[in-house]
Amino acid sequence: MARADVIAGVSVAGLLLPEAVAYASIAGLEPARAIVAAIAGCLAYAAIGRSRFAIVSPTSSSAAILAAALAAMAHEAVPREILATLAVALAGLLFLIAAALRLGALTSFIARPVLRGFALGLAITIILRQLPAIVGVDIAGGNLLTLVARLAETMPDWHLASVATGLVALALLLGLRRLPGIPAAFVVLVLGIAASRLLDLTAHGVRTVGDIAIALHLPELPDIGFGAVSRLAQLVVPLALILFAESWGTMRALALRHGDSIDPDRELAAIGGANLAAAVVQGMPVGAGFSAGSASEAAGAASRWTPVFAAVTLGLLAWFGRPAIAHLPDAVLAAVVIAALTHALSPAPFLHLWRIRRDEVVAFAAAAAVLAFGVLDGMLIAIALSLAALIQRMSTSNVLELGQLGGGHDFVDLARHPDAKPVAGILVLRPSEPLFFGNAERVLRDVERRLGGGHALVLSIEESFDLDSTALDCLIEFDDKISRAGTSLRLARVHDHIRDLFHRAGRDDLAARSSYSVADAVAAISGDKGK
Repeated sequence: MARADVIAGVSVAGLLLPEAVAYASIAGLEPARAIVAAIAGCLAYAAIGRSRFAIVSPTSSSAAILAAALAAMAHEAVPREILATLAVALAGLLFLIAAALRLGALTSFIARPVLRGFALGLAITIILRQLPAIVGVDIAGGNLLTLVARLAETMPDWHLASVATGLVALALLLGLRRLPGIPAAFVVLVLGIAASRLLDLTAHGVRTVGDIAIALHLPELPDIGFGAVSRLAQLVVPLALILFAESWGTMRALALRHGDSIDPDRELAAIGGANLAAAVVQGMPVGAGFSAGSASEAAGAASRWTPVFAAVTLGLLAWFGRPAIAHLPDAVLAAVVIAALTHALSPAPFLHLWRIRRDEVVAFAAAAAVLAFGVLDGMLIAIALSLAALIQRMSTSNVLELGQLGGGHDFVDLARHPDAKPVAGILVLRPSEPLFFGNAERVLRDVERRLGGGHALVLSIEESFDLDSTALDCLIEFDDKISRAGTSLRLARVHDHIRDLFHRAGRDDLAARSSYSVADAVAAISGDKGK
C-alpha cells in the first residue's frame, strides 16, 4: 500500500508542477500561488476527504473563473492578489456552510449535459487564450471575437521560434499520452527546460517563465470595504459551484469505477477545508480535477496517502527546481494547458445526446453561453439552463391512458402495449411527471377534456411523491368540479405523504378515495358504480 502510494504520489507531482504553473498563467497570478495551493490543498484534503484518488489542486476551470471574477473587480482599489486570496477564502467558507447545511445533493441540479456544454465552451475559451503565448505576441484582454481578430491582425508579427517550440511541445504531449505510466507533462517540462538552455531559446526571442519566488507569509486581514467583499462574494458563488461540480463528478466517477463509497456532504467539507488552507498560504482555488485524479488512478493510488506524497514531492521539485523552471518557455506551458483540455473537445458526449435525442440543445446552448458571454456569466447561464430544462420537462407532462394487461393486476400505457385493454366504463389516466405548481392546472385541465359522459375516473399520481400547495389546490378544485358534473374520482398509487396532506387540508374524503394500486382503485370504483 505505502509503496504504491509513494509511486503514485511522485507520478502525480510530475503532472501537478507544470499544470500549476500553467493554471496560474490562466488566472494572471504568480506561479508560486498555484504551487503552494496544490501543496496545501492535497494535505488538507488527505486529512478530511475520503476519495483515495482525488488530487485537490488548482484546475483550469477554477483558474478561468477566478480570472473573470478578478477582471470584474478591476475597478476596486484593492490589489489583485488580495482579492484572489479573499476569493479563495470565501469559496472555502461557502463549502463549509453548504456542508453544515447538508447541501451536497444540490449538485445534481446542474444537469450533466449542461456541464458538458460548459466544459466544451470553457475548453475552447482557455485554448484560444493560450494562443498568444504560442505565437509570441501580446494581446490585451477582451472577448473571444476580439482575441481572434487580434490574432489574425498580428499574424505577420508571429514569432516563429515560439510557434515551433509550442507545436513541438504539443505534439510530444499528445504522443506521450498514448504511453500509459509516463507523466507526459513532466517529461515535456524537462525537455522544454533542456531545449531552452541548450539552444539558448531566450536569445532567439522565446519568452520564459522566469524566477518563481516561493515564500510563505502570514495571512493578513485585507483593508477592503464591506461593499467590495459583498460584490466579490457574489462572484465567488459560480466559482464554488463549478469547483464542487467538477470535483464531485471526478470523485464519484472514480469511486463508482472501483466500488468505493463517498459522501457528498463530507466532500463539501473537505473541499472547503482545502480552499481555506490554500487561502492561508495565499494560493489559488483548488478542486479535484479530472486529469490529476485520473493520473492518480492510473499510477495505482491505494489510499489518501497518495496526495500527501504528491504534496511533499511537489514542494521538493518546486524548491530545488526553481532555477531550472525559470528557463521554461511560455509556449511549452501553453501547450501543457492545451493538451490537458483536449479531452473536453471530444464530440462523443454530444453525439450521444444527439443520438438519443435528449438535451442536445441545452448542452450546445451552455457551450455557446460561455463563448458568447464569458466564463463567469456563461457559468451562471449554464446553471439557469439546467434548472430551466428541469422545469420545462416537468411542465410538459403528458397524460397517458392505462389499460389492464392480460386481465391481471398490471396497468400499462395503452399506446405502448396494444395487448392491454381499457376498463369498460372507467377511464384510467396517469400524468407522466410529478404534479407541481408549474403543471398541475394544465395537466388536470387536459384530464378534464378527456373525460367522456358516464365515465368514472381513476387518476394515478404515482410520479408525485408529494404535492405543493398549488398542486393540492388544483387537485381539490378538479375533484369538486367533476364531482358536480357527476363523475366519480378515485386516486391510485397515492403516497403516504399525500394522504397525510389531504387530512391536514380537511379533505378526508380524498384520502378515503386513495388507493395504493391502480387495480385496487379500479376495483373500488367498480364497486361504487355497482351500488
